[in-house]
Amino acid sequence: MIQNTNYSSILKSKEQGKKQFAVLIDPDKFKSTKIIKLAESVGTDFILVGGSLISSGNFEKCIKNIKAITSIPVIIFPGNNLQVSKSADSILLLSLISGRNPDFLIGQHVISAPFLKSSGLEIIPTGYMLIESEKQTAASYMSNTIPIPNDKYDIAMSTAMAGEMLGLKLIYMDAGSGAKKSVPSEMINKVSSSIKIPLVIGGGINSAAKATAACKAGADIIVVGNALEKDSSLIRNISHAIHKF
Repeated sequence: MIQNTNYSSILKSKEQGKKQFAVLIDPDKFKSTKIIKLAESVGTDFILVGGSLISSGNFEKCIKNIKAITSIPVIIFPGNNLQVSKSADSILLLSLISGRNPDFLIGQHVISAPFLKSSGLEIIPTGYMLIESEKQTAASYMSNTIPIPNDKYDIAMSTAMAGEMLGLKLIYMDAGSGAKKSVPSEMINKVSSSIKIPLVIGGGINSAAKATAACKAGADIIVVGNALEKDSSLIRNISHAIHKF
């Protein structure tokens, strides 16, 4: 029997051709539960919590506050080994396969492994790929890595294929928080047609049209974060566009 987990839900949706929508919450910027209630009202599938740098110390509090008001699964999107909490449902165990910094390929994972092993969290091994977006993002700066150029589709494809062959369960392509450009549709299509595991796309998606384009290109999950901080009404439009698939 297949255990009912967030990952099994992702696989089931992919098999059925359904697209999923995730809202990314930065604990440093989480000041109201309004965005969570709105996310629930529009059928958001997952809430991701994390950031490249969290300075407020609100990580655990943020997750508990979200869990107290919604049944939407909460998944940790960690920026480092300190961003872990037993209060969440799952964690994307990110391996930064687009870079060559061993600390973010395996080093941070070694430090957090004993806690994660005993935490009870559903652990989802994820190949994390930073894609160039015409500006340096917090993720590229903090990880000290160079993103994949946004016109090098073959490099992105080969990187994702390697991640799948290594046994990773998700591929997450990210243009970064506040990106000027989202991941190109041509790159999404090249990667999605070359792997069988689910593909997550985030960064720079600030309209329903961009979300739709990513879905058409082959994305299975769309993640929106920074754009919602500027205009929370985008949640409804983007969620509707994604779930039409």
